[in-house]
Amino acid sequence: MFATSIAGSLPKPEWLAETQKLWPQWKAEGEALRQAKADATLLWIKAQEDAGLDIIGDGEQARQHFVHGFLEQVEGIDFENKVKMGIRNNRYDAMVPQVVSKLRLKGRVHAMEAQLLRAHTTRKIKFTLPGPMTIVDTVADRFYGEGEEGRIKMAMAFAELLNQEALALQADGVDIIQFDEPAFNVYMEEAADWGVKALERAAQGLTCTTAVHICYGYGIQANVDWKNTLGEEWRQYEKIFPALAKSSIDQVSLECMHSHVPMDLIALLKGKDVMVGVIDVASDTIETPQEVADTIGKALQFVAKDKLFPCTNCGLAPMSREVALKKLEALAKGAALARERV
Repeated sequence: MFATSIAGSLPKPEWLAETQKLWPQWKAEGEALRQAKADATLLWIKAQEDAGLDIIGDGEQARQHFVHGFLEQVEGIDFENKVKMGIRNNRYDAMVPQVVSKLRLKGRVHAMEAQLLRAHTTRKIKFTLPGPMTIVDTVADRFYGEGEEGRIKMAMAFAELLNQEALALQADGVDIIQFDEPAFNVYMEEAADWGVKALERAAQGLTCTTAVHICYGYGIQANVDWKNTLGEEWRQYEKIFPALAKSSIDQVSLECMHSHVPMDLIALLKGKDVMVGVIDVASDTIETPQEVADTIGKALQFVAKDKLFPCTNCGLAPMSREVALKKLEALAKGAALARERV
C-alpha cells in the first residue's frame, strides 16, 4: 500500500554535468561521458533504495533534458540549427531543434539506463519518456505542416517512435512506463481532443503498467511566476481527467503538495491508479513525514487506498543533491506514517 516513487528526474552529480540547471552542460565526452552517465545512474539507484522508495527510476542521469534526451536518437531533427521558440504557450523561451524530414529512430534510445536499472535493483522499476504532445511543443516544425493538422500529424509520428522504444523498454524488464505530458496542463482542449489519442498510440501494445505524468512544471522561476497567475484554484486537471479516465492508461500522476489543485478533482480519475504529488519541487524546504502523510490522508477521501501511489510533484533535476536526498527520505517516511494511520 502507498508504494512510493519519484516523478522522473534527479539532480546530476557535479562531476557529470553542471548542477542546479534544467539544461546542464556535460563535463565529459565520448566514452568517458557514457561511463559517467552509468555511474550516476547506479549512484541514484542506491540512493533511492537507501531512502526507502518502493519503485526505482534511473533519475534521467543520461539525458540532458527530459524531452531532448529522446530526440537525440531521432532522425529527421536538425540539432545544429536550433531556433528560439516560446514553449508551453509562450511561458518561456527555449532554443529548440527543428523537425526537417520524416521522423525515424536511429536505434535504441535508453537501453543502457533501463538494463542497468533492471540489473541493479530487485524492486519494481519505472522508466519515463516524454509524451507526444509535449515533444511537439518543444520542437520547431519545418516538415509536417502548419496549424493544428500539422501538430496532430507530428504528434502521431512521435507517438509511433515512442511506442517502439516503450516496447523495447518493456522487454528490458521495465514494470512501469510513464509518459510525461506537462503540455496537457497548458493546451487543455487539444489534450482532451487529440493529446490522449496520441498518448494511447505511444502506449499501444504495452502489457506493463502505463502512466502519464501531468504537472505544473519544474521549480524554475518561469514556472513559479506562471503559477502565481493561476489564481486561488488551479482547475486545469478538470479538463483532461475525464478523457484520461476513459483512456487505456493505467496511472495518472498529478501535483498536490503546496499547489492550489482542489483535491476533489482526483475523483474524476475513477478506476485509475493515482500518483499523488506529496513532495514540492519548487521549494528547498524539506517536508516532514507528517505533512506527507496528511496530504496522502486528504487524497484518500477521493481515491481508494490500493490505488494511491505517493510521488514527487515533478522532477527534482534543478535541485541540489542534498535537498533531493532529504526529500526522498521524507517521501518514504511520510508514506510509512500514512500506512500506520490507515
